[in-house]
Amino acid sequence: MWAPVLLAFGIGGWFALPVEPGTAAYGAAAALALAALAVARRVARLAAQGRMDPDLADRVRLAGIGAALILAGGLVAGGRAHWVAAPVLDFRYYGPVEGRVVQIDRSARDRMRVTLDRVVLRDTAPDRTPARVRLSLTDPAALTDPGALPDPGARIMLTGHLGPPPGPAEPGGFDFRRAAFFDRLGAVGYTRTPLMTVAPAPADALDAQVPRLQLAQAIRDGIGGAEGAVAAALMTGDRSAIAEATNQLMRDSNLYHIVSISGLHMSMLAGFVYGALRLALAAAQAAGPLAGALAGRPVHKIAAAVALGAAAGYLWLSGGGVPTERAFLMVAVMLVAVLADRRAISLRTVAVAALVILLTAPEALVTPGFQMSFAATVALIAVFPAWSRRAGALPWWLRGAVMLVLSSLIAGLATGPIAAAHFNRSAQYGLVANLLAVPVMGVLVMPAGVFALLLAPLGLAAPALWIMGLGTRWMLWVAATVAGWGGAVVAVPAPHWTVLPLMGTGATLMLLVLRRGASRPRQCVAALALAMVAAGAVVWANSARPALLIAEDAGAVGLVTPQGRALSGPAGAFVADSWLRADGDVASAEDAAARAGWSGPRGARSATLPWPGRAPLRVTHLSGKGAVDRVAAACADADIVVLAAAAPAGARPKPCRLIDQTRLRRDGAAALWAGANGPVWLSARSASGARLWSDRGVRAAAGLAPPRRAWRGGAKAGAANPSPQVTGAE
Repeated sequence: MWAPVLLAFGIGGWFALPVEPGTAAYGAAAALALAALAVARRVARLAAQGRMDPDLADRVRLAGIGAALILAGGLVAGGRAHWVAAPVLDFRYYGPVEGRVVQIDRSARDRMRVTLDRVVLRDTAPDRTPARVRLSLTDPAALTDPGALPDPGARIMLTGHLGPPPGPAEPGGFDFRRAAFFDRLGAVGYTRTPLMTVAPAPADALDAQVPRLQLAQAIRDGIGGAEGAVAAALMTGDRSAIAEATNQLMRDSNLYHIVSISGLHMSMLAGFVYGALRLALAAAQAAGPLAGALAGRPVHKIAAAVALGAAAGYLWLSGGGVPTERAFLMVAVMLVAVLADRRAISLRTVAVAALVILLTAPEALVTPGFQMSFAATVALIAVFPAWSRRAGALPWWLRGAVMLVLSSLIAGLATGPIAAAHFNRSAQYGLVANLLAVPVMGVLVMPAGVFALLLAPLGLAAPALWIMGLGTRWMLWVAATVAGWGGAVVAVPAPHWTVLPLMGTGATLMLLVLRRGASRPRQCVAALALAMVAAGAVVWANSARPALLIAEDAGAVGLVTPQGRALSGPAGAFVADSWLRADGDVASAEDAAARAGWSGPRGARSATLPWPGRAPLRVTHLSGKGAVDRVAAACADADIVVLAAAAPAGARPKPCRLIDQTRLRRDGAAALWAGANGPVWLSARSASGARLWSDRGVRAAAGLAPPRRAWRGGAKAGAANPSPQVTGAE
């Protein structure tokens, strides 16, 4: 059970490094790991020969294996990064784009998006072309009829605007570039032109994407409306037809996990197949034409084998994803344990699933899906033994209800801090919503979906789809009702980046070392773990927000005021929403732009930043036509001038700190804190470090980017009509 934890320490440490390790560092780590394993083996032999105290040898052996696992975590993460590394577009591109459709989804802006691989761009060498690009579609027809989009696997052409994946909205914020890097997504953008199919999708029996979309469309057609879109997402993982307004209701009621295939769906489907088939076989074994053939047969193992096949088919149809893969691995281990007459539910089951995911996709460790999924599962398994010992004291008719309440409460407590840290929101009535919706999903929706799938070849799926639609309609009603209650959503300020590692590590250590009658060393480790959780909570409570934030494109400046962060003007939705959410502010970007704090005309906004014990700082934001010509005058009156354009060559105004668009595009978004000794500045580049996903120089050293001179030439050739700024959210 300690193996995935130690491996995660190494992976997390690798992601926290400020610089990209080189070959020498990886070689040293590998040598140290081998040396640690050699020491572990050596002391075991010495103990077996009676030449070393067995207890001491055991401690040294375990320490050696632990050190090797931690080092292996860093090696696995580094190996994975270099394995998936692909070119990233380093300039703004406008022109023809050709590629194969690999994914169709919907963005947070309610736009349909297509992801392409095998990409061809005009005047761009193949070894400099991104492996994948993603484009938002602005055609209204794509929103109203997702089925009109090309099938996955089809090769298409279009004219699009592309740019590199955007950096964090603020230093230390969510870095979309890292997620895009591990997805091999080298450019994002949009298109205003129709999609032209060059070649249809070839037939591939092993590719689930086309049957998934066809099945999803059939479910939507059979049920209709938003409930049909949710039902299709539950059964196939295709969420492209769910409107963003529906997604927001599900988030505000803490029911969004229902539309993302995870352990809940996998366990319900596998559990229904296992339970229904076992009952049917037991009945046939008792009386029926198959009684003789089934006599003495372990029907529970037959049911487990069929349920394992059903779970594997569900995984294939859903297209995978970390939560789905984790859920399948856990269900598979449990069902194999049934086949092998072993204990099915234990922390070792979770450990096996975690090891497989961390070894194959170590980047999953830093994603909220992985963290929340394993936190909920581990918490439930930890509570399960105590529940089993006491459940017998309750009447049989009350056990199910009590177990539902208890499991929802435990899972909510385990995942709540993680969700709040990542998404800066806390759904206050999530327990009530889950108590009302989850039983209906288990009793109606998932069983009806299984029957619909079995009856579809006979043309008899309509009754099952009708029942399924009743269940999803109820779930949507619950979501809308709960989200409408006063105080349903509470905004939570973003914590310092150390909070989640501290609290997560402390909680995991406590879970692993606490036992009834624990020894003194275990008690000491538990006390240390509790101190880590408390320290994380204290750091979170005292996490300060920047007094001033400047967007990467210099298009907006956010100033903290008594009413909340005030924006210098209408900012991009992605940047403004990120700033406000991280502040724990539920206001919209329009409301933040209307707050008091800034004055002056639109192209020359000014504000005063109070400074405890010092003279206030004067800030000016210049934008629009003629902004460059106003720099000198602005610097004479302000301490900080933000210029939404490139500063003139040789401009070094002395009286003020000039932050222009060129500097911001090089260093990323900027933030200012009110330090005791003066202003403390931090850029996204310095916060992210020099890593493969964030630094072009590191990519060039790895052969993933051309030399600067060649890049400039390529940029000019490929960007004859430069595009406006694009963001990952768009």
